[in-house]
Amino acid sequence: MCGIAGFYQSHFDYLTEEDHYRQILEDMEKVQKHRGPDEQGNYLDSHFGLAHVRLSVRDLVSGRQPILKKTGDKTFGIVYNGELYNTTELKEDLLKKGWEFSTTGDTEVVLTGYMEYGPDFVKQMNGIFAFGIMDPVKDCLVLFRDRLGVKPLFYTCFHDQVIFSSEIKGLFAYPGVTPKLDKKGLNEIFSIGPAKTYGCGVFKDIEELLPAHYLVCNAAGLHTECYWKLESKPHTDSYEQTVEKTAFLVRDAIRRQIISDVPVCTFLSGGVDSSLVSAVCSAELKKKNKQLTTFSFDFKDNHKYFTANAFQPSMDRPFVDIMVKYLGSDHHYLECDNVTQADLLYTSVEARDLPAMADVDSSLLYFCSQVSRTHKVALTGECADEIFGGYPWFHKKECFKAKTFPWTMDLSARKVLLSDDFIRELHMDEYVQATYEKSVAETPRLAEDTPEEARRREIAWLNLRWFMQTLLDRMDRTSMHSGLEARVPFADHRIVEYLWNVPWYMKTRDGVAKHLLRESGKGLLPDEVLWRRKSPYPKTYDRAYEALLVGRVREILEDNTSPVLQFLDKAKTEKFLESPSDYGKPWYGQLMAGPQMLAYMDEKGLKPDTVWGIHLYAGLESGKMGLLDGGTMASVFGFNVTIHGKGGHGSRLDGKAHIMQHFVFPIIGKGNMVESDTGICQIYRRIFMIQFFRVQ
Repeated sequence: MCGIAGFYQSHFDYLTEEDHYRQILEDMEKVQKHRGPDEQGNYLDSHFGLAHVRLSVRDLVSGRQPILKKTGDKTFGIVYNGELYNTTELKEDLLKKGWEFSTTGDTEVVLTGYMEYGPDFVKQMNGIFAFGIMDPVKDCLVLFRDRLGVKPLFYTCFHDQVIFSSEIKGLFAYPGVTPKLDKKGLNEIFSIGPAKTYGCGVFKDIEELLPAHYLVCNAAGLHTECYWKLESKPHTDSYEQTVEKTAFLVRDAIRRQIISDVPVCTFLSGGVDSSLVSAVCSAELKKKNKQLTTFSFDFKDNHKYFTANAFQPSMDRPFVDIMVKYLGSDHHYLECDNVTQADLLYTSVEARDLPAMADVDSSLLYFCSQVSRTHKVALTGECADEIFGGYPWFHKKECFKAKTFPWTMDLSARKVLLSDDFIRELHMDEYVQATYEKSVAETPRLAEDTPEEARRREIAWLNLRWFMQTLLDRMDRTSMHSGLEARVPFADHRIVEYLWNVPWYMKTRDGVAKHLLRESGKGLLPDEVLWRRKSPYPKTYDRAYEALLVGRVREILEDNTSPVLQFLDKAKTEKFLESPSDYGKPWYGQLMAGPQMLAYMDEKGLKPDTVWGIHLYAGLESGKMGLLDGGTMASVFGFNVTIHGKGGHGSRLDGKAHIMQHFVFPIIGKGNMVESDTGICQIYRRIFMIQFFRVQ
């Protein structure tokens, strides 16, 4: 598993400024080094730049990227992030066609498959992946993403070139590509977040390559192609046949994803999903006289504070103990404390490049960091609920009636802290409604569906496109931030294809949630685990955590430089801080309520490391600047300044600045740059900027 980045344009020769563009590739590598701490490499050609950081889990000796391969006098290249689970079958086919291989991993197989079949080779691939291929024959760059969007890939068009990266921060490492938020981006954060619209990079002009699509970039422009989509059709298998086929698909997916040249482990919560993954892994490893390592997650002293509820009916620990004994695994109980969970809120934003799922992300970030000390590959039970219908909104009447996202049916909970002016400016309700209606309209329909089945299919579609994608984003960023590859066997496209058309009465026979999955797992788990009621990812019930967040939000309110104050209503927030536990229903998903709302706002309250301003006062000699630590204001109409270097945001190639009312350009550093109309330049998370007034 790795991080990729690069750029392409057809009418410019990068080699004319080779040192400059190689440095850019290195910068794009550096900001994603966490995704691939083991190795890094790049390649620069006349029209292509490719960069790669590697987490070595397969082909440990010869798998360094970019991988190049010649046919005639043409050199193809690839940077690849992911795992291919049918490598053996595909490689055998290519060997028969006369191709030879110099490596043993899957990356060269993917590149060779493209060289043999073209972009349609991706249809033969079973795996999780995002990759870019340099095609010198057609003089094009082709970007690919897996069917369900397990692996991320973002891109932007900048000065007639295409720039791509596994993470958004990689794009911002390219000079001149800067983070900007418009009204759409703010709606994504406040109205939709922590989810985001698929295909949207939230920041202005940043795009996300859609799952199951590839993007061809050439002199003619950009062309996107969908290579896989769900189809609604009648389910013709009997219940017994459905159970049998489901059991095969689930077990086959897990077995394929154990493949690794380094030891694998599993996340074990004691729920049916993670337990099934762990059971199959354990059985396969035992065939090789190996013991499975498992990890469970909880919060310090949570047993003292836990109270059962409809969403979380039981604690995980007793069921984890049952599974550990049953499997004979080498188990590790990991616990996160309140301070660590709160401290990592900012880091979770850095990991995802966007506001995250509050302490759900920060705690998982901590747990992944602990797992990565001993393992590079972990299998998880993610996505089973979305595919098998495990969430309450699959069957609740109010969710069927509500013409909105079932995990966020009431936007009032999101507005409780926001200023009225900001709410009016965003038109939050209209944005959410339009987004919802567009997504629902894309649902693959079946004429034979009853109105109830049709609505349930809509909810299933929303789960696949939205809720599941949010969880996959969370899993990728939190794991890869620590150099850990998380695999999700339930996100095998064959499982999704088959289960999409299985009727609800089969999925929930006898009124039991995920009954079909449980039936398919018979013989693999103890009954008390197999039939355990769903319990989601754990959260802390310690009120001290809530108090900690209240204190940190109050610090933000008292700091006039905090950027989030542009959006918050201080009076509303103070009232909320008096009793956040009385917040009521979750505002996102099942568990994100009062404390998580505080954490979500705390994430946006990133405090500047330093504030630099240029204070120009009457009488200061033109061209001279004064730097003060703290916010300052301009006090003269204009001055002359020369910017040295290649230029950047707001500058011309001649090294002179444009005439601008407000002008911001980066001096040094990487991170999230925010433009301001206030005259105050703030340095957010190691960003150094200077803002000028009326620069000429």
